[in-house]
Amino acid sequence: MPQPDWDDRYRCGDTPWDTGEPNEHLVEFLQTHSVARGRALDIGCGTGTNALWLAGQGFTVLGVDISPIAIGRARAKATDPSLDCRFENADFLGEYIDAAPFDFVFDLGCFHVFDEPEDRRRFAARVASLLDHDGWWLSLIGSTEGPARDHGPPRRSARDVTGAIEPELEILTLRAIEFRSNAPSPAAAWLCLSRRRSVPAQPSSRRDNR
Repeated sequence: MPQPDWDDRYRCGDTPWDTGEPNEHLVEFLQTHSVARGRALDIGCGTGTNALWLAGQGFTVLGVDISPIAIGRARAKATDPSLDCRFENADFLGEYIDAAPFDFVFDLGCFHVFDEPEDRRRFAARVASLLDHDGWWLSLIGSTEGPARDHGPPRRSARDVTGAIEPELEILTLRAIEFRSNAPSPAAAWLCLSRRRSVPAQPSSRRDNR
């Protein structure tokens, strides 16, 4: 399927992910995990809400998005000189990302927009290449759970997620959540937490019949 025109989505206001509040799962994660307040990357940062919140928590933040309109709005919101946060218009899969390595990478619904398994694998490999040796990646991904729907985030199975990420990163958590628990009709999602591997993923075992 063709990728959406993200500028059109921002022009017409069809941006349900752009709530103006930091994502509840991001907030919970940083409240319950010890993450170095170093460099952070927000992939698909939109208008910058989560990136600016991360900067307020002591991170040096880079937010990237493929939509120039979103980046323009994010820059317009970045008015507090005490926050170390900047925004760049970039294609995450195809363009150079500076300021690496990152201690923390956040992705609210960016990984899941790619229909092809190879593109999702490339996404995970790109994240792995940008993480510091003990860095974390927190990704919120539309899941195949919940009732049928005609609109909302793309759906990815647990197999889709692990097939792309496990070869590149160690998966620490994969659990069912809702993108926004207070939404009128919350969409089901996966919360996937990964980190840099200390050793490569090993082949799946096979026991020969003898």
